[in-house]
This record gives sequence, structure tokens and C-alpha cells, in this order.
Amino acid sequence: MNNNLVLLVEDEPAIARILDGYLLREGFRTVQAADGETALQHHALLKPDIVLLDVRIPKIDGFAVLARMRQTSATPVIMVTALADDIDRLSGLHLGADDYVVKPFNPQEVVARVKAVLRRTLERPDTVLRRFGAIEVDFGSHAAFVNRDGERRLLSLTLSEFRILAHMIRHPTQVFARADILDACLPESDALVRTVDTHVSNLRRKLEEMGETGFFPAVRGVGYRLADPQ
Repeated sequence: MNNNLVLLVEDEPAIARILDGYLLREGFRTVQAADGETALQHHALLKPDIVLLDVRIPKIDGFAVLARMRQTSATPVIMVTALADDIDRLSGLHLGADDYVVKPFNPQEVVARVKAVLRRTLERPDTVLRRFGAIEVDFGSHAAFVNRDGERRLLSLTLSEFRILAHMIRHPTQVFARADILDACLPESDALVRTVDTHVSNLRRKLEEMGETGFFPAVRGVGYRLADPQ
């Protein structure tokens, strides 16, 4: 995991300096941005492995930065905030964040969360490519696609969404309990089981936006499957 590049987006110099020091001590490379515009430029040019993104930053706030990133990339993003309203929005991770931390925080905890998210990203199953219907998951490039009308279109997924899709596509008609999905796809997270419903709902919506319907049906009292048996 050493040498991974962390994009640290923080406009408070003291906090940025502390986090930067802890990350460097653990062997990470870092690049800093103090506003949303710079963050987007660094993200596009440097392709960081993970982003630590403060919500309240100048020029373009963190929520808007995240939305722009998610249009083209599934780079893992950990949001940082100190405001209760932001925490309410982030608690369900509806916006595409993979995790969040709340100020004031212990820098060691932030580094631990960075490691946990990257660990999930770097894990590789033995199968490089898996297809089911129009859906294609490329484990090597950590990307998912929809093949429709002769066109291969990238699915813009968060890390958690990708892991759920990748986990379930191996056995597409098997029913997975919510707790099993949580254990398999977010093992280091302290998220509640109901968070799975949010991620699955977002996955279903993104597929429907690309014209693919009928995926992720709920099985009452149990959980979800990727698709019903034909």
C-alpha cells in the first residue's frame, strides 16, 4: 500500500499540515489543494489513488467537487466535515462518498480509514472479467460497464457500489442477506446494515439510467440478488 497518492483537499493550513505529516509517515505520497478548483485540476491530472475531501472549501464546495469527480471516476473519496447538516447528508453516503470523518478527529484514525478503503480497492479476485447480461465488471481496472446497442459505457460507481456489484455478479441469481453484503463489501466499516439498501438503490438507479432494468430485486425478509432466475 506504500507509495499510494493521496489528494488532500483542506483549506485550513494547520489541519492540512498535520494530516500530511501523518500520511507521509505511513509511506503515502501526498498532494494538497486548498480549494475546489485546484482539487479538480489535481484529480484530473495526477489520478490520485484516494481523495481526502473537506466539505467546506473555497470556490467549489466539497459536495460539488465530489459530484464532478463521480461523473468521470470511481476514485475512492473520504469526506471531512465538522457541521451537523453535512453529517446528516453524509451518513447515508447518498452523494457517492465511500466514507466520512468528523472534525475534530484523531489523525491516526483518518490514516486508518485511508488504509481500510485502499485495502478494499487493492484486493483482487482471481477472475479478471465477469459479465452478466449487459453488465461487465473488469476487476483488473476496477471498473464496471454497460454494453448496450454496440456501445460500452462506463458505470460511475463509488467504491462501495463497485464492491457490491463485483461481489454479487459472481453468483447473479443467489440471494445475499444484507448482513452478508455488508461483511463482504464493507468489512472495516462501522456502517449499519440499512446502508446496504442505500448502496443497492443507487446501483439500481444508475443501471436504469443506462436503460438496464430489473436488476437488484429485493427478496422480502432476506436481502437482494443481482437478477431473478430466468
